[in-house]
This record gives sequence, structure tokens and C-alpha cells, in this order.
Amino acid sequence: MFTTRPTLQGTFGMVSSTHWLASQSAMAVLEDGGNAYDAAVAGAFVLHVVEPHLNGPAGEVPILLAPAGGEVRVLCGQGVAPAGATIEHYRGLGLDLVPGTGPLAAAVPGAFDAWMLLLRDHGTKALADVLKYAIGYAEDGHACVENVGATVETVRELFETEWTTSAEVYLPGGTSPRPGELFRNPALAATWRRLLAEVAGAGDREAQIEAAREVWRSGFIGEALVRQAGRPTMDTSGERRTGTLTAADLASWSASYEAPATYDWNGWTLCKAGPWSQGPVLLQQLALLPAELPAHASADYVHLLIEGCKLAMADREAWYGDADAVPLDDLLSAEYNAARRRLIDGKASYELRPGSPGGRAPRLCEHARVVAPAEPGFDPMGAGEPTVARLTRDGGTRGDTCHLDVVDRWGNMVAATPSGGWLQSNPVVPELGFPLGTRLQMAWLEPGLPNSLAAGRRPRTTLTPSIALRDGVPVLAFGTPGGDQQDQWQLHFFLAVATRAKARGGLDLQGAIDAPNWHNDSFPGSFYPRGMRPGSVTVESRMDEAVVEELRRRGHDVTVGDAWSEGRLCAVARDPEAGILSAAANPRGMQGYAVGR
Repeated sequence: MFTTRPTLQGTFGMVSSTHWLASQSAMAVLEDGGNAYDAAVAGAFVLHVVEPHLNGPAGEVPILLAPAGGEVRVLCGQGVAPAGATIEHYRGLGLDLVPGTGPLAAAVPGAFDAWMLLLRDHGTKALADVLKYAIGYAEDGHACVENVGATVETVRELFETEWTTSAEVYLPGGTSPRPGELFRNPALAATWRRLLAEVAGAGDREAQIEAAREVWRSGFIGEALVRQAGRPTMDTSGERRTGTLTAADLASWSASYEAPATYDWNGWTLCKAGPWSQGPVLLQQLALLPAELPAHASADYVHLLIEGCKLAMADREAWYGDADAVPLDDLLSAEYNAARRRLIDGKASYELRPGSPGGRAPRLCEHARVVAPAEPGFDPMGAGEPTVARLTRDGGTRGDTCHLDVVDRWGNMVAATPSGGWLQSNPVVPELGFPLGTRLQMAWLEPGLPNSLAAGRRPRTTLTPSIALRDGVPVLAFGTPGGDQQDQWQLHFFLAVATRAKARGGLDLQGAIDAPNWHNDSFPGSFYPRGMRPGSVTVESRMDEAVVEELRRRGHDVTVGDAWSEGRLCAVARDPEAGILSAAANPRGMQGYAVGR
């Protein structure tokens, strides 16, 4: 099959990310003797600089890591709701949804601490060695991709009239970042330089990283974050409100390790973050598949995957969250999914149909029960995190996400999906050069649900990197931006890789990424204002017209989008028997690249 690029192959190391500068910076760390974890940290901090409309240091990141010869682990960089972030507090402000922007939507920032923990426990490089690439691009400048300036233009009026600290960074002299011109963020560079200066005398490599974590929690960075949360800020409610983040919240939280959720399928084992993420949706979709799949890309195949996704997403709404007793074993059991599979027939479903795992009665939030419509002007191509799709004076825009995968010559693998803290989420903290995040908008302001807002609880995130094992050995790391679409696109990619693996020459990663893709929005969206479009399917125009017409005949409400508009996959792989590493990246958006040798 024709592909936009080759699947890269080599033996030394491979990196794939959503921006070529992050990929090459990570590769430079590998070339300098670092391992996959050193490289991932360096690449992640570059992503903060070069994709500020997609992620930032005060956002969040789930990280899956597979050390050579070790167990796959999840490193959770999803911060919790602050102590003051209660349903009663938000309802008392007259809110029925957490705002999509502003400090009320800010969880405890999680990304920085997660990257520090990864570097401390699994890396080999000093903090200064991995931060130097990000500092260089922030201080000396980089040529912005077009979407940075386009995003700034959508919030120009908000920046100029309300979020003026953001205008100082992103509208210097009244001009937004332009492709082909150097853009700098000197405040961010100064933050990292001051951090390095303050920790330089702390001792050895590990001691300096620990000192950096303390500066983030309670030093000049933590103090600035708390001050910003207390500043009245215009948000999507149309009011100027203050947040709930305190110094105690920052001081009491840290990133943590946990075991992944897993599912075995045809000799593969898929590893995901637990049900505080949407990760098990991918596992449930696999569990719902019949023993024999229809022909790849046929109408039967696409219909089957769409309808299975609807059932898994309905279970996400009823059961997933950071609650104590998510019945994940029952949700992934063969009996449960056999019964759920019988709900799929030849017609498109327009119902949200959660199941009853272990006989438990499902409960949906009121917002889902009334089938909340999408807001006027809703763009299905921009739902969730994929694009900035909506413009209002109060900052009602959506951000996107990044992704990064690395495999090194020793066999270490990492997959990470950094997000949040993007430039359109909150005003830039003037002392730091980056904003707070908005992940609390994922939680419901209705008590008693697995994903209800509660102090100390993680909001259910859409971020969901993947690692796949073959016969018990890690061989594939992958993921994508895309909000609620992430585990739809990842399923399509994984099945294309796993069911169409080449007899010789390894996995066809690039072919699986390039294949025409699709998604549906038949469930409450995770992002404010939480719209849904029952029966909807959005496909690329490259999809076979006969397949599109058959989907419509079966009742799907099909929107045909641009030819290259669905999916943002990155992937790296290793063949432990042949000793070959490989990588591929998404051509859509013209900025994701894989590198390696």
C-alpha cells in the first residue's frame, strides 16, 4: 500500500512525536548516551515550548513505561482536584458544569512532577542536560507551526481585554506568532534557568531532581501558581472567578506509579492507564470484537467498530472515574462482553446504552440522560481536544494534546500523552511564562458518580497512551492526541497493525497510521460544554464511497471531512528476535515526525 513516508527501521533508537523539534531533541539525548526515559523528558519539555497551544508544564501526563526486562508500569501525572474544589462550592457559584477555562477548572498541576519522577527513577542524565533543549528554543526562538498563531488569533480579543499577561507573551507588539518567524518565550526560559540555579548546589543528580520537585511545589514556581489561581479571571461562564488551588494542595500531591489495566487479545497484551482515564475503553472495544473480523475497511468492519465503541463509551460514562470500586474485571469479562456484543445489529444505534457489570445498575449523570445537544456551531471535526474549534470572548476554546514515544537500543520503551496547561486554558502566569490547566472540566457537578468532582480525586482524563506486548514481551508503544477520539483512532491503528502484520519486514506502522480513519461522537463529550451527537460518524473523504453510502443506509449520520483529518498517531516498535527498532508518525497537520537510526 502507498504510504506518505516509510516506516523507519534501525537498531540504535527511535522517537516519534507530534513535533519534529521534540523528536529530534529526544534523539539528540539518545545520541549523547541517554536512555529512552532521558530522551522522553527532554522531548516533553520541548513540546511545552513548540506546541504551547497543545500542552504546558502545568498540565498533565499519563506515562506508560516498559523497562527492558521489567514490568510495564503507569506513571500518573494527572493531578487531583484541590481541597476546595467541591460540588457545593461550584453549585454555590451558580454553575452546573465546571467552566472550560479559568482557574476554577485547574486541577493540581501534574505534568512537571511526573517527568521529574521518570527522570529520577529511570533516567541517567542530569536535569540541566535534558532541559537545555527547551531552554534554547524558548530563549533563542523557534519557527512556529501555523496552528500556534491561528490559535492565538481565536483568543486575540480575550487576550487583549482580559488575559493581558498572555498577550504579553503571544501578542508581542500586537502580532501573533507567524510561520517562518522566530518566536520566543523568554519568561519560560528564565523560569527553567532560575530553577536550575536554585537546585545546582543540592547534591548529586537525584538530589537536584528532588530539589526541583520542591521548587515546583513550594518554591518560587509553586508560589506563583497559587497567586495566579487567586486572581479573578474571565472564564467560559462569562464571569471573573478565582480558583481553589492552594499551597497545601501543591505541597501534598506527587506523581505516582501503578499497575496498568491489561487485556489479552490474539497473542497480544494491551496495557493502558486505569479507569481514572478512558484507557480501558480500548480494552473493552477489543473484548467486544467477535472471533472473526469482517474484511478490513469494509462497511461491516467500520460499522462493527463504531457500534462497539458506542457500547464501551456508554460504560465509560456509567462506570469510569477515580472512585473506589470501578468494576473493571467485570467490564472486561468474556461473559459480560458476549452479552453486550449481542446488542450490535445491522443498524446504527442512537441510544446511550451502559451495561450492568456483575448485576450492578448503571447510573448516568443528568447531563447524559437528557441527551445534551452540541452547542450551536459545533464542529464534529473539532470535538474534544483535536483542534481549537470554537471562539467566544470568554475564552471558550478547546486545546489539543501531544504525544511522544521512544524506544532505545537497550529495549526500554515509553509512551506518553502530555496535555493541558495550553495557552488558551488560563492566563499566562507572568512570573513563569506558562498557564494553569483546565482538566477539572472533565468532572461532573452531580454527586454519587464515579467521575463526580471531589477533593483529592482525579478528574477522569481522556489522555491514554498505549504499550502492547506480544507473547508477553513489550514490542509496541503508541498513542495520539484527540480527546474522546484517542481510543477510537488507537483501536483502528492497532487492529491494522496486528491483523495485517507483514510476514517479513516487521510491522507496517506507517501504513496503519496513514489509512483512512473515522470517529463518532455518540456520547457526552469530556470537554465543556459536554455536547454529544447520537448516531454521528465523521470519516475522511478518502474512505471508499461505497462504504460511506452503506453506513448511511444502516442509519449512521455520516459527515465526510477532509481527506487527511482523522487521527494523530505516533508509534515506535521493537522486534526482540530480529533486533530491529521501527517508528512512524502522523502526516496530518504537517508537524509530527519520527526519527531514528
